[in-house]
Amino acid sequence: MLEAEVAGVLAQFGVAGLIGWMWMTERRASASRERQITELHDRILRERGELDVLVTVLKENTRAMAALEAGQRGLVALLGRVFETARTPPAGA
Repeated sequence: MLEAEVAGVLAQFGVAGLIGWMWMTERRASASRERQITELHDRILRERGELDVLVTVLKENTRAMAALEAGQRGLVALLGRVFETARTPPAGA
């Protein structure tokens, strides 16, 4: 159907019709590409904000885990000293 319309336009307007049709087709395709680029740009900006939040949470979790590990190491060292003191007989005995 579209081919018949294009053939009719070409027959009526000749080369100028063909050039005009090609220009209209390109403009339509260009507008579509521009819309896709805009949508992708908006999506990237949204996801960047989400990624910033994720990285912040990851940094806070890493900081909390490092603090927990330091506390556990201190507790292990303290328990080691307590058990060592308990195993050592008094000096006067």
